[in-house]
Parts: sequence; C-alpha cells; structure tokens
Amino acid sequence: MIILIKLIIAHFIGDFLLQPKSWVEDKENRKAKSVKLYLHILIHGLLVLLILWDLNYWLLALLLMLSHGIIDILKLYAQKEGNKSKWFLIDQVLHVISILGLWVLFVKPEINFASWYENTNFWVYSVALLFITIVSGIGMREIMSNWSKALNDEEDESLKNAGKYIGILERLFVFIFVVTGNWEAIGFLLAAKSVFRFGDLKESKDRKLTEYILIGTLLSFGIAIATGMVVLKLIEK
Repeated sequence: MIILIKLIIAHFIGDFLLQPKSWVEDKENRKAKSVKLYLHILIHGLLVLLILWDLNYWLLALLLMLSHGIIDILKLYAQKEGNKSKWFLIDQVLHVISILGLWVLFVKPEINFASWYENTNFWVYSVALLFITIVSGIGMREIMSNWSKALNDEEDESLKNAGKYIGILERLFVFIFVVTGNWEAIGFLLAAKSVFRFGDLKESKDRKLTEYILIGTLLSFGIAIATGMVVLKLIEK
C-alpha cells in the first residue's frame, strides 16, 4: 500500500506542484508539438523513481510516463473551451486508474474483494457517500426550488419563511453539537453565520440571496452531520 501512496504523491507533485500555468497554456496551444508536454511527462517518470528510491522500478516509471502522456494528449485534443472542467476530472480519474492498474501489475497486492463485499462497513460507507454526493444534492434542489425562483422577484424583501427555517436549522445543529459534546462546533457555526450578516445588506435582492445561501449551507451541514452520526453509530455495532 505504501508504494501506491507514493505513486499518487508523485502524480500530485508532477501534475500540480511542478506544472506551471505557462506549461499548461503551452500544451493547450501547441498540443502534441509542445516541448513542455514532454518535459511534463519526463518529470512524472523521474518523480516515480525519486520517491520510490529504487531503480528496480524503472519499468513501472516508464509505463507510468507513457500512460500519463497518452492520457494528457487525449485530453488536449478532446477538450474544448466549454468542457475543460469535465475533461480535467476525466483526466485525473484516468491517471488514478492507470496508477492503480500498474500498481496491481507490479506489486501484486493481496486484495480480498470477497471480504470487502461481505464487510458491513464497506456498504455503510458506500450508502453514505452515495447519499451525501448525489441523493442529497437532488433533494436539496427540490426543497429549495421555490426559493430559487423567488431570487428574481423584486417585490418581497425576504424569502418566504426563510428566517423561520434558518432558526430551526440553527437550533437543531446547536442541539446536536451539545448532546455530542462538540462545543467548539457551535463557535464554527456562529462564525459561518457571521459571514452573512443581514445588517450590511442594502438591497432586498441581496437579502434574498443571502438567505438562500444560508439555508442551503445549513442544510448541507445538517445532512453531512446527520449522515456522519448515523455512519458512526452503525459501524460501532
């Protein structure tokens, strides 16, 4: 596992720390003709050897260089001005998959997928991650749909019942923090709310937007806190 972690660290250093913005722009403009592209690929291979500190892994470093180069070239030719963020994510996912694949090929770790499949914690975390990433996002969108429409309404100075629900959410959070002994989290909640002070707002539309953001933030906090507490309770059993 330590080798996998080192390979991922090498990737992060090469792709983010040692890749100046000027190199990225040069690659996007010149694509496969960019010298910076090949320097970037070479740096990845050298980083693998440096961090692993073992020349016996020269073939692994070479294959990681090649896979990284192929993925980067694919991204350069496939991405457009309007889909750069999507291709950034695709690029990183493909890099991680290639690292995982080559790690398994060279290190041959003993991975017991059957034990994962039968492990309760695996399923608890899987459900929790699915809930807080996809399900809760859709749910929040539906819950707040009426308020999102009201943002463009110039008539009312505040969202309907916004103050009521902000207060309910605040009290729920404080109650949860108190009963779980997380007193410092109450200070964090107060600090977060102070960012959205109503006293500094001059326009009614600004107040609506602030209330909308605050409700959304508190809902997100609440969903994450509740999900986390349920997960901790389930894995204790």
